[in-house]
Amino acid sequence: MNRRDAENAEKEGRRCVGKVYLVGAGPGDPGLMTLKGKGLLACADVVVYDALVSPEVLAMINPQAEKIDAGKRRGRHSLVQEETTQLLIEKAQTQAIVVRLKGGDPFIFGRGGEEMEDLVAAGVPVEVVPGITSGIAAPAYAGIPLTHRGYSSSVTFVTGHEGAGKYRPAVNWSAIARGSETIVIYMGIHNLPYIAEQLLGAGLSEETPVALVRWGTRPEQEELLGTLGTIVAQVEATGFGAPAIAVIGNVVNLHGILSGCRP
Repeated sequence: MNRRDAENAEKEGRRCVGKVYLVGAGPGDPGLMTLKGKGLLACADVVVYDALVSPEVLAMINPQAEKIDAGKRRGRHSLVQEETTQLLIEKAQTQAIVVRLKGGDPFIFGRGGEEMEDLVAAGVPVEVVPGITSGIAAPAYAGIPLTHRGYSSSVTFVTGHEGAGKYRPAVNWSAIARGSETIVIYMGIHNLPYIAEQLLGAGLSEETPVALVRWGTRPEQEELLGTLGTIVAQVEATGFGAPAIAVIGNVVNLHGILSGCRP
């Protein structure tokens, strides 16, 4: 066997037999898991899941499936991103249904696009199953509609925690402050003092309503209500922590009217 034949044989031996599904687990309430995602969990051979996937959703996984925790939380990574992607590639070579289970929606601040790029480049069949993102669900469960004809006709979703190696150095908070009536911030608790300072500097009033929703849609959900001028001190005083969604804008004023009707 010559060198070329050996290389071809090696490639044939590593050819994928399965498919990777990037599945959105939703924000936590198991009732918000999509039917397609639930069906895939029930027949999966391997499930690689994130830290924010709720125990109730994890309970939907096929009991015979291999379960791998790849969760990432601030300061604690079970697997680095490159290891997670390589793991998915390897599992697809021997297993038929490989589920990458991600909190919320895979393509909304979930690194799903990065993982899909790497899987496609490696020749691995891959499919995305969208999930309900926490930026929509958590405010809804707190009685805060992100748009309302009397309060807001625009909404911006933005990350408050930017990773290294980004395509640009920073979020343009000034442009966001001027261009959107409702701002929804993911992963923003740690950087909240800086974010509030930037938004105030861009011209938003200190009286602009702010809501923080922690563990949105779960039984332990809690909210902290304030304004741009008070919310940082409130967080420090109460110890309110991540994971939480921040909602900034006049729609927050509807919380007092609508929050009593949440599930």
